[in-house]
This record gives sequence, structure tokens and C-alpha cells, in this order.
Amino acid sequence: MTDNRVSFLPDKPELYLTYTGMETDLIFNQGLDLPGFASFPLLKTTKGRDLLKGYMEDLIALGQETDTGVILESPTWVASRDRGAAIGYSFSELTKLNHDAIAMMSAVRSDSGRAGTVISANIGPREDAYAPATQMNPDQAERYHAEQIAVLSETDLDVISGYTLAYSSEAIGMVRAARQFSLPVVISFTVGTDGQLPTGETLEQAISKVDAATDSYAAYYMINCAHPDHFSTRLEGAAWMLRVKGIVANASRCSHAELDEAEKLDDGNPTELGAQLSDIRRRFPHIQVLGGCCGTDMRHMKEIATAARTS
Repeated sequence: MTDNRVSFLPDKPELYLTYTGMETDLIFNQGLDLPGFASFPLLKTTKGRDLLKGYMEDLIALGQETDTGVILESPTWVASRDRGAAIGYSFSELTKLNHDAIAMMSAVRSDSGRAGTVISANIGPREDAYAPATQMNPDQAERYHAEQIAVLSETDLDVISGYTLAYSSEAIGMVRAARQFSLPVVISFTVGTDGQLPTGETLEQAISKVDAATDSYAAYYMINCAHPDHFSTRLEGAAWMLRVKGIVANASRCSHAELDEAEKLDDGNPTELGAQLSDIRRRFPHIQVLGGCCGTDMRHMKEIATAARTS
């Protein structure tokens, strides 16, 4: 198997922070309505853009404070054809909003003047991340995701990041689509309370299948949208684990089904979450990216950064 993955992270700083908990914060803490869990419509208004920029500026400031790198995630996780159509957006509208998202991020990075800031074009699954009704084969997934990736390839991005994926064949299609445009790509799987993907695959099985089908093209893999208690015991000192370089954790120990039904945000314990992610990184020092997903905010991010830097 040929290793032709495309690298995009500089060697230093060795720790990067990233944040994907914005939507739950906007919904539960700021009272915003986000149909389809989509934040990209915020790009259409000055107030919305200011909200989005605020999260990015706060993360950059935290990176400066804690001497860590920062990966900014774009608000385009559901800005693909099917997910956008479900909330009333045409593909031409989505094209503009994908472009606008990365242009805004590029301006934020430029204004910050801080090296070590990465722009990640965030894309998500075609269906429900927790319980996809159908599963695409790799060819179908490649055709679907290549459409959004083609649009994003026209922007000032550094990497394509496929987040909250529930099965390996969709991930294979994403990686192949990114390779069409010679773009670096990261794949992040979500797991349930049993530490397995929602469709039953183990992390080892999913990562091994994607690497085997794509000549190990992905830069690395991550786990997101799960609490450390759900997967930490599944991590082991094996070859596949060396491909896992990022953990973006939920604040809550609730299952995906419980989170979907929640009427109140479970923000967990920020200090405990920071300690747990720091402990995982201590066990696996090659992990380079840490962050917060559902239920987290800058309190959690500061605890994560502080614990990881002092461990």
C-alpha cells in the first residue's frame, strides 16, 4: 500500500485547537433557530457573520494565550446539495455561501496576523450522522461530495475536513473526491456509547477500510461528537491508532439519541473534559489536534488547552 497522503500541518506548534460546538451554543445558549443544524445561513447577515467571526477570533485568541496552533472550521458542515435543499437552498446559493465562508475565514486569519492558523473547509455526511437511513457505496459518495469539494477547491482553504461520519464507504468517497482536486483531507468518525460507529463498524475497521481503498491518502483521522468515556477504552497501542491524530469531544455523556431529544444543553464538566483529553494525549503523544464538539464553549476549550499544555 502506497502512502501518498498530503500533509498540511506545520511541524510546530505541535498542538492544535479546533472547535465544532458552535451550533449547540448558538441554539441553547443564544436562542438562535438553526433549521437542519445549519450555521451557514448566518453568512447572509451582518449580525450572523459577526457571530461566526466571534467564535473564530476567540479561538485564535485562546491559541495565542496558550501558545497553541488553531484550526478554524468553516460553517459549511451541511452546505451540500441534499442537506441544503432540505432547508430551502438551491445549489447556486450554496455555492456562494461556501465561497463566502472561506473568504470570511481568510479575512479573520489575515486580521489576526498569527501564524499557525489553519483554514479547514468542514463538510459533513449526506444523511443523519447518527442514524443514516441508507448507506452510499464509495462511488456514490465520491460523486456526491465532489460537488461541494469542487466549489471549496476554488477558495483559500488549507484542508478539507469530513466530520461526524458514520460509515467507512462514505469516508472513502470523501477522500477520493478530495484527491480529485489534490487537496489534503482529514476524516473524523463519530461513535456511540459503545465506542463503535453508528453503523456497527469499529474504529479500527473503518480506518483500515478507508486507508486500503484510498492508498492511505487521508492526512489523518479523528474522532468527534462523542464523550471520551464512550471511546477511550477502545483506543489501543496498535498500528491503526497511529492514524488517529485528533479528538474533538462532546461535553455530555449522553447518547446520540438522547442529545437529539434534549431540551436543555448538557455542558458537562469543562475541567474534567480537559483532563480526560489531556490524559488521552498523554497515552498517545502523536495526537496533535484537540477540541470541543456538542455542548462545549470557550470554557471547555480553555480547559482543554491548559490541561494539554501542562501535562
